[in-house]
Amino acid sequence: MRYLRRVGLAAALITAFALGVFARPSSSQMASPRLFEQVFRLVSSKFVDSLDNSALYDKAARGLVDELHDPYADLYDPDQLKEFAVMAEGRYAGVGMLVEDQNGSVVVSRVFPHTPAEEAGVQEGDRIVGLQGQSTAGWSLTKVTNQLKGPEGTKVTASFSRPGVTDPLVIHFTRRVIHIPAVPFTTVLPGGVGYIPLQQFNETAGQETSDAVKALLAQGARGIVLDMRGNGGGLVNEAVKIANLFLPHGSEVAAQRERGVQPTIYVARLEPLAPTTPLVVLVDSLSASATEIVTGALQDHDRALILGTRTFGKGLVQSVFDLDDGYALKLTTGKWYTPSGRSIHRDRRLIDGRLVLVDSADSDGQPVPASNTSSDAHPGPVYRSDSGRTLYGGGGIFPDITVHQDTLTLAEQKLIKDLAPKSREVYLAIYKYGWDLKSQVKPGFAVTPAMRDGLRQRLETANIDVPLTDWQAAGSYVDRLIGDRVASFAFGDAETMRRDFQTDAQLNRAVDLLRRGTTQQGLFAQAHTSNRPASN
Repeated sequence: MRYLRRVGLAAALITAFALGVFARPSSSQMASPRLFEQVFRLVSSKFVDSLDNSALYDKAARGLVDELHDPYADLYDPDQLKEFAVMAEGRYAGVGMLVEDQNGSVVVSRVFPHTPAEEAGVQEGDRIVGLQGQSTAGWSLTKVTNQLKGPEGTKVTASFSRPGVTDPLVIHFTRRVIHIPAVPFTTVLPGGVGYIPLQQFNETAGQETSDAVKALLAQGARGIVLDMRGNGGGLVNEAVKIANLFLPHGSEVAAQRERGVQPTIYVARLEPLAPTTPLVVLVDSLSASATEIVTGALQDHDRALILGTRTFGKGLVQSVFDLDDGYALKLTTGKWYTPSGRSIHRDRRLIDGRLVLVDSADSDGQPVPASNTSSDAHPGPVYRSDSGRTLYGGGGIFPDITVHQDTLTLAEQKLIKDLAPKSREVYLAIYKYGWDLKSQVKPGFAVTPAMRDGLRQRLETANIDVPLTDWQAAGSYVDRLIGDRVASFAFGDAETMRRDFQTDAQLNRAVDLLRRGTTQQGLFAQAHTSNRPASN
C-alpha cells in the first residue's frame, strides 16, 4: 500500500512538473533585465560559495562575451589591459615562436631563427599543453600568448606534446626581445627572378618590402615572387602600403564593413614602385588577415598571379572599447572585403569547446563542421576581376593555380618515426653539429657521407639509436637537415633558401612561370591554358 502511494505521489509530481513546463512563460518573455536581476540576486544570496558583487559582475560580463561565440572577443581587466597595451605597442619580450589555434589546441606553426624557442629545440607542430605548471586545456589563444610574453630577462616554463613522444617536453625559457624582420633577405633566383619572403606585417613591413623591390630591380630582376606562405598578418596600414607598391594610385585595396556605419575604403595613395613587373604571390593555408588583404587586392586588379593553396580566411575586424573601472572590451565589429566584394572571412565557431571551421549550415541553421579544413574546392559564389577573370568567394583567397607541396617519401616518414621519441634531442644535436661545421664549408657546398656519418655518431652518443638501413634509405632527407642547418649558420637564410629551391614545388612552379612569361598577362595566359595537374 505504501509502495502504491509512493508511485501515485511520484506520478502526481511528474504530472505537475509537466504541466508546470507548459505553464512557464516563453524565453522571449523572460529575456529581460529582470531575468538578470533575479539570477544575480539568487546567486549572490544562495550559492554555496560566497562571492562579492564585484566578482559576480565580472563573471556575468565574461559570460556574456563567451556566449557570443566570437573566438576573437575578450574582456580585459585592468591588469590584463596593461599586458595587452604592452603587446599592441610592441614593447615586450618573448621566446620566438608563432602559435595558432587548431581545433582548440595551441600549436606551434613557426619557430623563428636565433631565438630561445629555436635554441631549446621547439619544433613546428608541437602543442603547448602547459604553462607555468598549469594545464592550458580550455585556454584561449590570447591567454596562451599573453603568458608566453613578458619583460625581458624573465623566466617562463612551457610544456609541449609532440607526436611520437609519450611524455610532455618541459622547457624553461628566458624571455628575450624578439625582433623578427618582415623581409629577412632577398635573392635573385635562376632566370632573373627576384624573391621576397614577407614574413609578417609589422611596423616596418612596408618600408622593408619597398627596399627589397628596389634592390631586386636594381639587380636586373625581370619578375618577382612575393612569398607570403605562413604569414599570419599584422598591421593593415602596412598591407595597404605593400599592395600600393604594385597597384596604381587610387586603386581600392580593401573595404572594412561594420554595422550601422558607411564602409571604410582603403586605397593606394602613392604611385607604384613596380607597376608592370610580372608578379607571382605564394600563399598557403596559414596565410591570413593582412596577407589576404594584399593577395585579394592584387588578384582582383589582375596585378599578380596567385599560386599555392587556399588561404586561412581571417577577415574579421576587432575593435577595443574602453570601459569603466579600467576594463576594456575587444569585440569583432566588422569584416574585410576585397575590391571585387569577396568576404575574406571563413567562418569558425566554438563547438563543444573547440574552434571549428564551418562552411555551411544544416536545415535547422546549425553550423556544419567542414570536412576538410584546407579544401581547395570552389564553393562559390563567383566574382570577376577587373579584366573579367573568374574568382571565387566562400572565405579565404583561392589561388589562380593550386600547387601542393611534395610529401615525404615512405623512407623519410619511417626515419622521422624512428627519431620521434627523442625529437628534441635530435634537433639539438643537428643544431650543435651545424654550428661546429659552419666554418668548414663554402657557398654551394654538398653534404658528404662523412658529414652524414658524423651526425649519426652524435646521435648515438646522445643514446639515440637509428637503424642503419633506415638512415641510409632516407639519406637525401638527412642531407637536407644537415645542409640547411650548416648553411643557415655559415651564410644566412638566403643560402638556405637557394639550397631548398629544387625541393620547393610551389616556388619552382612560380619561377618556371616567370621564366616563360614576360608580362603579367602572359602569366595569366599560362595559368588559363595549363593542363598540368594542380598537385605538380
